[in-house]
Amino acid sequence: MKGIEGKKFYISVDLEGVACVVGFPGQGLGTERQLTFAAQQGVREANAVAAALFDCGASEVWIWDCHGSGVNLDYTQLDKRCRIVLGSGCGTRFPLIDETFGGIIMIGYHAYDSIKSTLSHVYSSTIFQYMKINGKNVGEIDIDSAFAGKHGVPLMLVVGDDALSAQAKVNFPDAVSVETKKSLGWNTAISKHPIALTEEIYDATITACENIAAMKYFTIPEPFILEIRYKRIENAQNCGYHDINGKSFEIVDEYTRKGTLETIERMFW
Repeated sequence: MKGIEGKKFYISVDLEGVACVVGFPGQGLGTERQLTFAAQQGVREANAVAAALFDCGASEVWIWDCHGSGVNLDYTQLDKRCRIVLGSGCGTRFPLIDETFGGIIMIGYHAYDSIKSTLSHVYSSTIFQYMKINGKNVGEIDIDSAFAGKHGVPLMLVVGDDALSAQAKVNFPDAVSVETKKSLGWNTAISKHPIALTEEIYDATITACENIAAMKYFTIPEPFILEIRYKRIENAQNCGYHDINGKSFEIVDEYTRKGTLETIERMFW
């Protein structure tokens, strides 16, 4: 397919946004039955994307296990043509992404904290209340896409709940969106069937490939002002961020810190 053939693509797999996952009250996704199922469903949804990309002529597909510590998926069940990015501690998003990639796809992502959005959060559901860049709320799709955007790589497809889909339309109007479930609350949703959904994801990936020429990459102008509101006072007091001048972030109130960062990379190291 024109625009796809011979190119590399990057699939990031989070877990809260996959089909039939709502977590446990007070625990978020949890560590037992729901997490096990989420990892299995993440593989199914990622494989649907990978199959479509290869069918459209992609030369390489990288799958990044990006939930938590980055060691969640059963890698033996992933499409064997894919390369697998896993683990944590590299201090960046989309490790080794560069201008040779044609696009990114986000599987299992979730909304930032909002009403009626299942398991919504920004990077940690126990630490952060919100993150704002230049005064605007941002979620993981925005921040992660900005890493790819620095290399001219656009977000092609985003897969998650209806709250995520609505938030994605703000900065990614050209990206294709697939809704896995309708969120009714933090631990409640009406989900599509997990197997039937993979067929929809495959078709949506084909559509994204057909329209990739019209998709624009996303960037955050640098430097920028980052404001973080924490859920606990001690987390705010222990904020480790330093601004462009090397000073600790300003104390806005007992829960909130703010400062100017030189680059998006400084959010993670």
